[in-house]
Amino acid sequence: MSGSFAGKTIAITGAAGGIGQWLCRFFGEEGATIAALDRSEAVLDLKDKLGKDGITVKPAVVEVSDAAAVKEAFAGFGDVHVLINNAGGAIRATLATTDPTDWSADMDSNLNGAYACAHAVLPGMVARRAGNIVNVGSVNGLAALGHPAYSAAKAGLISMTRSLAQEYGRYGIRANIVLPGTVRTPVWDDRKAKDPNVLKVLERWYPMGRIVEPEEVARVIAFLASDHASAVTGAAIPVDCGLMSGNIVMARELTLEDF
Repeated sequence: MSGSFAGKTIAITGAAGGIGQWLCRFFGEEGATIAALDRSEAVLDLKDKLGKDGITVKPAVVEVSDAAAVKEAFAGFGDVHVLINNAGGAIRATLATTDPTDWSADMDSNLNGAYACAHAVLPGMVARRAGNIVNVGSVNGLAALGHPAYSAAKAGLISMTRSLAQEYGRYGIRANIVLPGTVRTPVWDDRKAKDPNVLKVLERWYPMGRIVEPEEVARVIAFLASDHASAVTGAAIPVDCGLMSGNIVMARELTLEDF
């Protein structure tokens, strides 16, 4: 895949996070200019952090659900060849603890923000008759696994991805979505501080006996963004160590076999 992104500008939202930083470095080392967006001012540090390795980063502190701010940020990036909608997060674990403000916030950060960014880049992609959008969803968009507002937003993101693929394919624009399972990011640090065994408990549900590493998600995103996936569009690809292939805990209990 080396060099396939040279000379391109790749916009990455949620760039200051675990997966986001890996993506910035990967595509930067492939020769791309990185348009890095995040709500956290930590994104500004990426310019120097990656710049010392020869990677060009154009950082912007932006709340992606603010369509006007998104439009202004993208106007400063020039042509964007690939958009990776990686920003997102979850607030409440159950419907009972979710109020309308929480619900709207999860919709904004996980779905409306992705739409605002796509809306900002599509005119340029249409004009060039080429473009690529990769959305980062979740297995929560396929099944009820907690965090219902987040899950509903991720399910909506799958639908939006398919709509983009359908409507914009004739312009040479591809759109796909990856659906990670539990990923080993700093988000889990607080949970591990309360319960050091939390990830071990989760691993029981994964056929591969482990959770997902950030770079494993990023590699699938990189494939979808590359010319190697030139005929792939509208796809929703789980990156979940087998979680959505079935219920291995139930299967073990039903068969009384430890397989």
